[in-house]
Amino acid sequence: MAGRSVRAVLIAGPTASGKSALALRLAERLGGVVINADSMQLYKGLDIGTAKLTFEDRGGVTHHLIDRLEITEEASVAQYQVEARAIIDSSTKPIVIVGGTGLYIKSIIDELNFPDTDPQVRDRLSKEGEERGAKVMHERLAKLDPAAAQAIPMENLRRVVRALEVIELTGKPFTANLPRAGAMRYPQAHQFGLQVEREFLAHRIDMRVKRMWQQGLVEETRGLIDKGLKEGRTARAALGYAQVIRYLDGEINEIEAIEETTIATRAYSKRQE
Repeated sequence: MAGRSVRAVLIAGPTASGKSALALRLAERLGGVVINADSMQLYKGLDIGTAKLTFEDRGGVTHHLIDRLEITEEASVAQYQVEARAIIDSSTKPIVIVGGTGLYIKSIIDELNFPDTDPQVRDRLSKEGEERGAKVMHERLAKLDPAAAQAIPMENLRRVVRALEVIELTGKPFTANLPRAGAMRYPQAHQFGLQVEREFLAHRIDMRVKRMWQQGLVEETRGLIDKGLKEGRTARAALGYAQVIRYLDGEINEIEAIEETTIATRAYSKRQE
């Protein structure tokens, strides 16, 4: 299927850059459908903190791969790749792919293969990471695969653990599984990356975080905790939710939670760029 011709447009960019609204308008104009490429919007209930468009806001445009997972489940980019490509390959309508999760975008567009996973190895490394800390695990990755350590932030323990898992299972560097230069699944897809002036983007992020609190992020998080949010390794780490959990646990006050969310979101937007 490599090189299959499709009518597809990819819109990528940092958080708060207006991707979702632009993708919606474009899909409406083309008479197409939207495929979500934001890993956290895969989760049911993570609505306010991910700025997920409500069903009403989608204006009748079909949005695929939103609300696919329970908050206690672990997202799998390999499974996402299979589902996203199946939608693209079977669609008779133009496709608009939108999101800011780089690996998920690459999994669709590039010829990227994902090694098998071993739950026992993953659990052992995850527990070790929780006990010893992200810094220790990232330092181990740096020794085994310096390029992967440079590409994966220390704070993203889940991805660090995945890289270490792949190295252990395959005996090869994690970067050996990254896409080859120029190897694309859909070479005719039009790709656009949104750029927003840094100070203006920072202002938009500040406003978004404040709006999240006003819309009820704390109440949403409290309800999700009752449904098992703290047991979900991926979902509980989502920006905003992680900080609200700390606030509800009494580790920080509400003002500190808002400030930490803003700072973390700004840092994430830089990595997305």
